[in-house]
Amino acid sequence: MKPTPGVLIEFPADEPERARRFWEELLGVELQARQGSEGEGWQTHAGSPAVGVHARGRGPGDSFSLPYFTVSDVTAALERVQALGGSVVHPGEQWAVCKDSEGSPFGLSLPACG
Repeated sequence: MKPTPGVLIEFPADEPERARRFWEELLGVELQARQGSEGEGWQTHAGSPAVGVHARGRGPGDSFSLPYFTVSDVTAALERVQALGGSVVHPGEQWAVCKDSEGSPFGLSLPACG
């Protein structure tokens, strides 16, 4: 299964507004409030890769920055991750957090809906 075009790099933050300002000013982009299935926080909606910021929490995607790769079918991609020697940290139907065969974390997600 090949990823569809699109990558999101997600940054958890202790002070999300400060992190949002940092990335906006560093990259010269606007991080807009997420809507619907995009989850909580802010992200860019133009350019590549997309950059996102959210409040740090206790979940598996809340400890480190993660690249999220867009796939057309998260469930099938999770099966492929495991078949290739990776592991699933947080399964889901719209997004998931995984580790590759060497233990490096990454995320998978469906394309953003309109």
